[in-house]
Amino acid sequence: MREVLERVERWLAAGEPVAVATVVRTWRSAPRAVGAALAVGPGGEVVGSVSGGCVEGAVYELAGQVLADGVPVLERYGVSDGDAFAAGLTCGGELDVFVERLDRSNANLVRAATASVRAGEAVAVATVVRAPDPAAAGRHLLVWPDRCAGSLGPERLDAAVTDDARGLLDAGASGLVRLGADGERRRDELAVFVASHAPPARMLVYGAIDTAAAVARLGSFLGFRVTVCDARAVFTTPARFPHADEVVVRRPHRHLREEVAAGRVDARTVVCVLTHDPGSDVPLLEVALRSPAGYVGAMGSRRTHEARLAGLRAAGLGPAELARLSSPIGLDLGARTPEETAVSIVAEVTALRWGGSGARLGSTAGRIHHDPDRPGLSSGDGTP
Repeated sequence: MREVLERVERWLAAGEPVAVATVVRTWRSAPRAVGAALAVGPGGEVVGSVSGGCVEGAVYELAGQVLADGVPVLERYGVSDGDAFAAGLTCGGELDVFVERLDRSNANLVRAATASVRAGEAVAVATVVRAPDPAAAGRHLLVWPDRCAGSLGPERLDAAVTDDARGLLDAGASGLVRLGADGERRRDELAVFVASHAPPARMLVYGAIDTAAAVARLGSFLGFRVTVCDARAVFTTPARFPHADEVVVRRPHRHLREEVAAGRVDARTVVCVLTHDPGSDVPLLEVALRSPAGYVGAMGSRRTHEARLAGLRAAGLGPAELARLSSPIGLDLGARTPEETAVSIVAEVTALRWGGSGARLGSTAGRIHHDPDRPGLSSGDGTP
Protein backbone atom coordinates (compact mmCIF):
# COMPACT_ATOMS: atom_id res chain seq x y z
CA MET A 1 0.00 0.00 0.00
CA ARG A 2 2.90 2.36 0.65
CA GLU A 3 3.99 2.09 -2.99
CA VAL A 4 0.46 2.98 -4.11
CA LEU A 5 0.26 5.97 -1.77
CA GLU A 6 3.62 7.33 -2.88
CA ARG A 7 2.78 6.99 -6.57
CA VAL A 8 -0.60 8.65 -6.05
CA GLU A 9 1.11 11.47 -4.16
CA ARG A 10 3.49 12.08 -7.07
CA TRP A 11 0.66 12.13 -9.62
CA LEU A 12 -1.38 14.56 -7.54
CA ALA A 13 1.67 16.77 -6.95
CA ALA A 14 1.96 17.05 -10.74
CA GLY A 15 -1.67 18.22 -10.87
CA GLU A 16 -2.95 14.98 -12.42
CA PRO A 17 -6.13 13.19 -11.23
CA VAL A 18 -5.91 9.55 -10.17
CA ALA A 19 -8.41 6.71 -9.75
CA VAL A 20 -7.88 4.50 -6.72
CA ALA A 21 -9.61 1.14 -6.22
CA THR A 22 -9.57 -0.36 -2.71
CA VAL A 23 -10.77 -3.73 -1.44
CA VAL A 24 -13.15 -2.88 1.41
CA ARG A 25 -14.69 -6.29 2.10
CA THR A 26 -14.02 -9.94 1.20
CA TRP A 27 -15.82 -13.28 1.42
CA ARG A 28 -14.55 -16.84 1.26
CA SER A 29 -11.38 -17.35 -0.79
CA ALA A 30 -10.74 -13.81 -2.00
CA PRO A 31 -7.01 -13.67 -2.84
CA ARG A 32 -6.22 -10.25 -1.36
CA ALA A 33 -6.99 -8.85 2.08
CA VAL A 34 -9.06 -5.76 2.78
CA GLY A 35 -7.03 -2.65 2.17
CA ALA A 36 -5.36 -3.95 -0.99
CA ALA A 37 -5.38 -1.15 -3.55
CA LEU A 38 -4.81 -0.41 -7.21
CA ALA A 39 -4.26 3.07 -8.65
CA VAL A 40 -4.67 4.16 -12.27
CA GLY A 41 -2.77 7.26 -13.32
CA PRO A 42 -3.64 9.90 -15.89
CA GLY A 43 -1.88 8.05 -18.69
CA GLY A 44 -3.44 4.70 -17.86
CA GLU A 45 -0.45 3.51 -15.81
CA VAL A 46 -1.23 1.01 -13.04
CA VAL A 47 0.33 0.41 -9.64
CA GLY A 48 -0.86 -2.08 -7.05
CA SER A 49 -3.40 -4.90 -7.19
CA VAL A 50 -6.82 -5.76 -5.78
CA SER A 51 -7.07 -9.45 -6.63
CA GLY A 52 -3.77 -10.80 -7.86
CA GLY A 53 -5.09 -10.82 -11.43
CA CYS A 54 -8.61 -12.27 -11.16
CA VAL A 55 -10.55 -9.05 -11.74
CA GLU A 56 -7.82 -6.54 -12.50
CA GLY A 57 -9.10 -5.93 -16.04
CA ALA A 58 -12.65 -5.21 -14.92
CA VAL A 59 -11.45 -2.92 -12.11
CA TYR A 60 -9.13 -1.12 -14.53
CA GLU A 61 -12.05 -0.38 -16.85
CA LEU A 62 -14.18 0.84 -13.96
CA ALA A 63 -11.30 3.03 -12.74
CA GLY A 64 -11.12 4.62 -16.19
CA GLN A 65 -14.83 5.43 -15.99
CA VAL A 66 -14.48 6.94 -12.50
CA LEU A 67 -11.43 8.90 -13.59
CA ALA A 68 -13.47 10.38 -16.43
CA ASP A 69 -16.73 11.23 -14.65
CA GLY A 70 -15.56 11.60 -11.06
CA VAL A 71 -18.46 9.54 -9.64
CA PRO A 72 -17.25 6.99 -7.04
CA VAL A 73 -18.50 3.40 -7.33
CA LEU A 74 -18.78 0.51 -4.87
CA GLU A 75 -18.71 -2.68 -6.96
CA ARG A 76 -18.88 -6.36 -5.99
CA TYR A 77 -16.88 -8.98 -7.88
CA GLY A 78 -17.14 -12.75 -7.68
CA VAL A 79 -18.24 -15.91 -9.40
CA SER A 80 -21.97 -16.17 -8.90
CA ASP A 81 -23.15 -17.46 -12.29
CA GLY A 82 -20.93 -20.51 -12.66
CA ASP A 83 -18.89 -18.89 -15.43
CA ALA A 84 -15.33 -19.00 -14.17
CA PHE A 85 -14.11 -17.23 -17.31
CA ALA A 86 -16.27 -14.13 -16.89
CA ALA A 87 -15.00 -11.14 -14.95
CA GLY A 88 -14.91 -12.72 -11.56
CA LEU A 89 -12.83 -14.54 -9.03
CA THR A 90 -12.01 -17.99 -10.37
CA CYS A 91 -10.91 -18.94 -6.85
CA GLY A 92 -14.56 -18.76 -5.78
CA GLY A 93 -14.34 -15.74 -3.48
CA GLU A 94 -16.05 -12.39 -3.57
CA LEU A 95 -14.86 -8.90 -2.83
CA ASP A 96 -16.23 -5.38 -2.66
CA VAL A 97 -14.08 -2.74 -4.33
CA PHE A 98 -14.55 0.99 -3.86
CA VAL A 99 -13.26 3.10 -6.75
CA GLU A 100 -12.82 6.85 -6.35
CA ARG A 101 -11.16 9.73 -8.12
CA LEU A 102 -8.54 11.76 -6.28
CA ASP A 103 -7.47 15.19 -7.52
CA ARG A 104 -6.12 18.49 -6.25
CA SER A 105 -8.95 18.74 -3.71
CA ASN A 106 -7.58 15.63 -1.96
CA ALA A 107 -3.87 16.31 -2.46
CA ASN A 108 -3.20 17.70 1.03
CA LEU A 109 -4.78 14.70 2.76
CA VAL A 110 -2.88 12.24 0.55
CA ARG A 111 0.34 14.13 1.21
CA ALA A 112 -0.27 14.02 5.00
CA ALA A 113 -1.11 10.31 4.99
CA THR A 114 1.92 9.44 2.86
CA ALA A 115 4.24 11.49 5.07
CA SER A 116 3.03 9.59 8.15
CA VAL A 117 3.45 6.20 6.49
CA ARG A 118 6.92 7.16 5.30
CA ALA A 119 7.87 8.29 8.81
CA GLY A 120 6.54 5.12 10.44
CA GLU A 121 3.75 7.05 12.16
CA ALA A 122 0.41 5.30 12.68
CA VAL A 123 -2.45 6.82 10.66
CA ALA A 124 -5.87 5.61 9.54
CA VAL A 125 -7.67 6.82 6.42
CA ALA A 126 -11.46 6.72 6.78
CA THR A 127 -13.48 6.92 3.55
CA VAL A 128 -17.25 6.97 3.06
CA VAL A 129 -18.00 4.16 0.60
CA ARG A 130 -21.80 4.05 0.88
CA ALA A 131 -24.22 6.72 2.07
CA PRO A 132 -27.88 7.78 1.72
CA ASP A 133 -26.60 10.98 0.13
CA PRO A 134 -24.51 10.00 -2.93
CA ALA A 135 -22.57 13.25 -2.57
CA ALA A 136 -21.09 11.96 0.71
CA ALA A 137 -19.33 9.00 -0.95
CA GLY A 138 -15.60 9.58 -1.22
CA ARG A 139 -15.29 11.95 1.73
CA HIS A 140 -12.16 11.36 3.81
CA LEU A 141 -11.04 11.69 7.40
CA LEU A 142 -7.45 11.10 8.50
CA VAL A 143 -7.11 9.81 12.05
CA TRP A 144 -3.90 9.73 14.07
CA PRO A 145 -3.65 8.65 17.72
CA ASP A 146 -3.59 12.32 18.74
CA ARG A 147 -5.29 14.33 15.97
CA CYS A 148 -7.53 14.32 12.89
CA ALA A 149 -7.73 16.03 9.51
CA GLY A 150 -10.53 16.26 6.96
CA SER A 151 -14.20 15.47 7.58
CA LEU A 152 -16.87 12.96 6.62
CA GLY A 153 -19.70 15.42 7.26
CA PRO A 154 -21.52 15.96 10.59
CA GLU A 155 -19.36 16.50 13.67
CA ARG A 156 -21.06 13.59 15.44
CA LEU A 157 -20.15 11.28 12.55
CA ASP A 158 -16.52 12.40 12.62
CA ALA A 159 -16.36 11.75 16.37
CA ALA A 160 -17.85 8.25 16.07
CA VAL A 161 -15.59 7.22 13.18
CA THR A 162 -12.55 8.67 14.96
CA ASP A 163 -13.22 6.44 17.98
CA ASP A 164 -13.64 3.34 15.82
CA ALA A 165 -10.66 4.19 13.62
CA ARG A 166 -8.37 4.54 16.63
CA GLY A 167 -9.50 1.15 17.87
CA LEU A 168 -8.74 -0.44 14.49
CA LEU A 169 -5.43 1.42 14.28
CA ASP A 170 -4.42 0.16 17.71
CA ALA A 171 -5.13 -3.40 16.57
CA GLY A 172 -3.36 -2.87 13.24
CA ALA A 173 -6.59 -3.81 11.44
CA SER A 174 -8.62 -2.36 8.57
CA GLY A 175 -12.34 -2.78 8.00
CA LEU A 176 -15.80 -1.36 7.46
CA VAL A 177 -17.59 0.72 10.09
CA ARG A 178 -21.38 0.99 9.76
CA LEU A 179 -23.24 3.88 11.34
CA GLY A 180 -26.21 6.12 10.88
CA ALA A 181 -25.82 9.12 8.59
CA ASP A 182 -25.09 11.31 11.64
CA GLY A 183 -22.90 8.76 13.42
CA GLU A 184 -25.67 6.91 15.24
CA ARG A 185 -24.68 3.52 16.67
CA ARG A 186 -26.63 0.35 15.80
CA ARG A 187 -27.59 1.74 12.41
CA ASP A 188 -26.03 0.98 9.03
CA GLU A 189 -27.24 3.47 6.43
CA LEU A 190 -23.68 4.66 6.00
CA ALA A 191 -20.53 2.53 5.48
CA VAL A 192 -17.06 3.90 6.14
CA PHE A 193 -13.92 1.97 5.25
CA VAL A 194 -11.02 2.47 7.64
CA ALA A 195 -7.59 1.65 6.20
CA SER A 196 -5.04 1.37 9.00
CA HIS A 197 -1.42 2.19 8.25
CA ALA A 198 0.54 1.17 11.32
CA PRO A 199 4.34 1.11 11.51
CA PRO A 200 5.79 -2.20 10.27
CA ALA A 201 5.54 -5.11 12.67
CA ARG A 202 8.83 -6.00 14.33
CA MET A 203 10.86 -9.17 14.06
CA LEU A 204 13.45 -9.55 16.82
CA VAL A 205 16.08 -12.15 15.95
CA TYR A 206 18.41 -13.19 18.76
CA GLY A 207 21.63 -15.01 17.90
CA ALA A 208 24.15 -13.88 15.26
CA ILE A 209 24.28 -17.10 13.25
CA ASP A 210 23.85 -17.93 9.56
CA THR A 211 20.20 -18.87 10.08
CA ALA A 212 19.61 -15.46 11.64
CA ALA A 213 20.89 -13.80 8.47
CA ALA A 214 18.47 -15.87 6.36
CA VAL A 215 15.57 -15.16 8.74
CA ALA A 216 16.38 -11.43 8.63
CA ARG A 217 16.33 -11.52 4.83
CA LEU A 218 12.93 -13.23 4.66
CA GLY A 219 11.52 -11.10 7.47
CA SER A 220 12.49 -7.94 5.62
CA PHE A 221 10.97 -9.37 2.42
CA LEU A 222 7.68 -9.91 4.26
CA GLY A 223 7.62 -6.32 5.48
CA PHE A 224 8.85 -6.69 9.06
CA ARG A 225 11.22 -4.23 10.66
CA VAL A 226 14.03 -6.61 11.60
CA THR A 227 16.42 -6.33 14.54
CA VAL A 228 19.30 -8.79 15.04
CA CYS A 229 20.83 -8.88 18.51
CA ASP A 230 23.70 -10.81 20.08
CA ALA A 231 26.22 -10.12 22.83
CA ARG A 232 29.19 -11.10 20.64
CA ALA A 233 30.41 -7.99 18.86
CA VAL A 234 32.71 -9.84 16.48
CA PHE A 235 29.75 -11.71 14.94
CA THR A 236 27.08 -9.03 15.29
CA THR A 237 27.89 -6.60 12.48
CA PRO A 238 25.83 -4.88 9.78
CA ALA A 239 28.03 -6.52 7.14
CA ARG A 240 26.88 -9.98 8.26
CA PHE A 241 23.22 -8.91 8.41
CA PRO A 242 22.68 -6.52 5.50
CA HIS A 243 18.90 -7.10 5.45
CA ALA A 244 18.38 -6.15 9.10
CA ASP A 245 17.12 -2.66 9.87
CA GLU A 246 19.02 -2.69 13.13
CA VAL A 247 21.98 -4.70 14.44
CA VAL A 248 22.49 -4.51 18.20
CA VAL A 249 25.37 -5.75 20.36
CA ARG A 250 23.69 -6.44 23.69
CA ARG A 251 22.85 -9.31 25.98
CA PRO A 252 19.62 -10.60 24.42
CA HIS A 253 17.47 -10.75 27.56
CA ARG A 254 18.49 -7.24 28.55
CA HIS A 255 17.76 -5.90 25.08
CA LEU A 256 14.30 -7.49 25.01
CA ARG A 257 13.51 -6.31 28.53
CA GLU A 258 14.38 -2.75 27.49
CA GLU A 259 12.24 -3.02 24.35
CA VAL A 260 9.27 -4.29 26.34
CA ALA A 261 9.67 -1.54 28.96
CA ALA A 262 9.79 1.07 26.19
CA GLY A 263 6.51 -0.22 24.71
CA ARG A 264 8.14 -1.36 21.47
CA VAL A 265 6.89 -4.96 21.71
CA ASP A 266 3.25 -5.65 20.89
CA ALA A 267 0.94 -8.39 19.61
CA ARG A 268 2.39 -8.04 16.11
CA THR A 269 5.97 -8.64 17.26
CA VAL A 270 7.79 -11.84 16.27
CA VAL A 271 10.60 -13.06 18.55
CA CYS A 272 13.00 -15.67 17.15
CA VAL A 273 15.49 -17.12 19.64
CA LEU A 274 18.34 -18.68 17.68
CA THR A 275 21.10 -18.30 20.27
CA HIS A 276 21.83 -22.02 20.89
CA ASP A 277 23.03 -21.01 24.36
CA PRO A 278 21.14 -22.54 27.31
CA GLY A 279 22.59 -19.95 29.61
CA SER A 280 21.00 -17.08 27.70
CA ASP A 281 17.96 -18.89 26.29
CA VAL A 282 16.05 -19.23 29.56
CA PRO A 283 16.32 -15.60 30.75
CA LEU A 284 15.53 -14.39 27.22
CA LEU A 285 12.51 -16.66 26.84
CA GLU A 286 11.34 -15.74 30.33
CA VAL A 287 11.09 -12.12 29.19
CA ALA A 288 9.63 -13.01 25.79
CA LEU A 289 6.89 -15.30 27.10
CA ARG A 290 5.78 -12.69 29.63
CA SER A 291 5.72 -9.98 26.97
CA PRO A 292 2.87 -9.06 24.58
CA ALA A 293 4.78 -10.56 21.61
CA GLY A 294 2.49 -12.42 19.22
CA TYR A 295 5.02 -15.14 18.36
CA VAL A 296 7.90 -16.57 20.36
CA GLY A 297 9.97 -19.35 18.79
CA ALA A 298 13.22 -20.99 19.88
CA MET A 299 15.68 -23.11 17.91
CA GLY A 300 17.14 -26.33 19.25
CA SER A 301 16.78 -30.07 19.49
CA ARG A 302 13.95 -31.75 21.36
CA ARG A 303 16.35 -32.49 24.22
CA THR A 304 17.29 -28.80 24.33
CA HIS A 305 13.60 -27.92 24.30
CA GLU A 306 12.88 -30.12 27.33
CA ALA A 307 15.82 -28.62 29.20
CA ARG A 308 14.57 -25.11 28.42
CA LEU A 309 11.08 -25.97 29.63
CA ALA A 310 12.52 -27.20 32.92
CA GLY A 311 14.48 -23.98 33.31
CA LEU A 312 11.43 -21.87 32.52
CA ARG A 313 9.28 -23.77 35.00
CA ALA A 314 11.98 -23.21 37.63
CA ALA A 315 11.80 -19.48 36.77
CA GLY A 316 8.11 -19.51 37.64
CA LEU A 317 6.42 -19.64 34.23
CA GLY A 318 3.09 -21.44 34.18
CA PRO A 319 1.39 -23.70 31.61
CA ALA A 320 -0.33 -20.83 29.77
CA GLU A 321 2.95 -18.97 29.28
CA LEU A 322 4.84 -22.10 28.22
CA ALA A 323 2.09 -22.95 25.71
CA ARG A 324 2.99 -19.78 23.82
CA LEU A 325 6.45 -21.13 22.98
CA SER A 326 7.00 -22.51 19.47
CA SER A 327 9.86 -24.93 20.01
CA PRO A 328 11.55 -26.46 18.19
CA ILE A 329 10.97 -23.42 16.00
CA GLY A 330 9.37 -23.68 12.54
CA LEU A 331 7.31 -26.12 10.51
CA ASP A 332 8.35 -29.64 9.61
CA LEU A 333 9.78 -29.07 6.13
CA GLY A 334 12.78 -31.33 6.52
CA ALA A 335 14.93 -28.18 6.34
CA ARG A 336 18.71 -28.56 6.43
CA THR A 337 20.38 -25.34 5.26
CA PRO A 338 20.07 -21.96 7.02
CA GLU A 339 17.92 -20.72 4.14
CA GLU A 340 15.58 -23.72 4.30
CA THR A 341 15.34 -23.35 8.07
CA ALA A 342 14.44 -19.68 7.64
CA VAL A 343 11.65 -20.67 5.24
CA SER A 344 10.40 -23.11 7.89
CA ILE A 345 10.36 -20.35 10.52
CA VAL A 346 8.59 -17.68 8.49
CA ALA A 347 6.16 -20.32 7.22
CA GLU A 348 5.15 -21.03 10.82
CA VAL A 349 4.71 -17.32 11.51
CA THR A 350 2.54 -17.01 8.40
CA ALA A 351 0.46 -20.07 9.29
CA LEU A 352 -0.20 -18.74 12.79
CA ARG A 353 -1.10 -15.33 11.43
CA TRP A 354 -3.74 -16.64 9.03
CA GLY A 355 -4.85 -19.77 10.84
CA GLY A 356 -3.30 -22.19 8.36
CA SER A 357 -2.55 -25.81 9.23
CA GLY A 358 0.85 -26.05 7.56
CA ALA A 359 -0.33 -29.15 5.70
CA ARG A 360 0.06 -29.66 1.93
CA LEU A 361 -2.85 -27.93 0.19
CA GLY A 362 -3.34 -30.96 -2.03
CA SER A 363 -4.15 -33.05 1.04
CA THR A 364 -6.69 -30.60 2.47
CA ALA A 365 -10.24 -29.63 1.57
CA GLY A 366 -12.22 -26.42 1.91
CA ARG A 367 -11.01 -22.87 1.73
CA ILE A 368 -7.45 -22.07 0.67
CA HIS A 369 -7.39 -18.51 2.06
CA HIS A 370 -8.09 -18.17 5.77
CA ASP A 371 -9.28 -15.33 7.95
CA PRO A 372 -6.59 -14.49 10.51
CA ASP A 373 -6.90 -16.40 13.77
CA ARG A 374 -4.27 -14.16 15.32
CA PRO A 375 -4.55 -10.77 13.58
CA GLY A 376 -2.01 -9.29 15.95
CA LEU A 377 0.73 -10.93 13.91
CA SER A 378 -0.13 -8.92 10.81
CA SER A 379 2.02 -6.04 9.57
CA GLY A 380 -0.86 -3.56 9.80
CA ASP A 381 -0.39 -2.36 6.25
CA GLY A 382 -2.31 -4.95 4.36
CA THR A 383 0.77 -7.10 3.77
CA PRO A 384 2.36 -9.86 5.90
